[in-house]
Order: sequence, then structure tokens, then C-alpha cells
Amino acid sequence: MALTVKQRFFLAILVLAFPLSAISGDPDILSDFVVPIGVNATLLGGNFFTYTGMRPLINSDPPTNFTVTKATMAEFPALNGQSVSYAVLEYPAGSVNPPHTHPRAAELLFLTYGILEVGFVDTTSKLFTQILQAGDIFVFPKGLVHYQFNCADSDFAVAVSAFGSAAAGTVSVPSTVFATNIDDEILAKSFKTDVQTIQKLKAGFAPKA
Repeated sequence: MALTVKQRFFLAILVLAFPLSAISGDPDILSDFVVPIGVNATLLGGNFFTYTGMRPLINSDPPTNFTVTKATMAEFPALNGQSVSYAVLEYPAGSVNPPHTHPRAAELLFLTYGILEVGFVDTTSKLFTQILQAGDIFVFPKGLVHYQFNCADSDFAVAVSAFGSAAAGTVSVPSTVFATNIDDEILAKSFKTDVQTIQKLKAGFAPKA
């Protein structure tokens, strides 16, 4: 019997729920866990180690925009020092997670529903691409530029990603280049184009009024 989207989501959590110390980008800690500053450790209970921020996803409608729901140290303080974090990625048909990097961790992506074209570029500028089907796992090596694209004509896709860091970080290539006030002339020379083209690209990243 085919698994439902919900069942695939929970299966993804089970498959990815293992220590990622081999690809960890976080320093080791000298205690069982890190108690937040100002918190009395003797008052901590199981709720400190529980994150409920994914619950709305279980009964949610298909996505209308590319959406990332994170469980990192910022959202889930108990992850501090544990060298692991998660993200659930939802892709409407035809949507893209633009080229980006995670400077502090590799990413292990498990596609639970739909299809995705994924790819990354290594330090020799070689592009590695693959079309994933539900049930496939793909690893994006630490720090390398990568992307995901829902190449389906009409169906959405859902993936769960695990990271070997509680704070893997995300550096978006388009936003970093065109939304950080790098001089137009420098960008024009770098991309071998003219200033007017650069300004048009920058306009697409300008804050909406």
C-alpha cells in the first residue's frame, strides 16, 4: 500500500534521526547539553528538549510558495552543542530553492514526496545534478553552492534536510551578490556585462514598498 504524504514525512524524520558527528561543524561540548544563560538547570524538563514548530506542517495544504521551516539552534535552543538541525522544504510546482551554501555543515536531503532536480558545484567548477524521486536521499557537501528545483508540471514536493550543525547558516548567492550594495561597476566587470544589466538585476532584489 502506498504511503501517504504524512507517513513519508514521519519516515523522513526517522531515517534522518541519527548522530551527524561525522560531518559536524560544531565544537564538542564538555557537558551533556548546554543550558541557556539565565536558566536554572534543575528546573529543566522534557519540554526543553521538545520542539513543536513542525506540527502545523502535518495538516497543512499544499504549498503556494517555496517555504522552509527550520529547527535550528535559533528556534530550538536544546540543539546548542548537539551538532544537528533540521529543515522541512516545501516546493510548489516549478519553484526553486536558489543557489546557496551552508558554510558550517553538509546537508542530507530526503525527498518524501514529489520529484526534484538537485545539483551542486564543486571547487573545480564541475556541476553534479540528479533527478530525485520520493524516497531518494542526496548529500550536498559542506560549503558548496547547491540548489533544488521542482521540475514537476503540476505537483508539489516536500523534503526533509538534516545538517551536521545546530547552526549551519545559509548564504544565498543571488541575494549576497545583488542585494548587499556591492558596487555596480565591480559586478559588471565580474560578470562581463554592463552596469545597466547589473542595475536591472539589483532592482529585482530591492525591498517591496
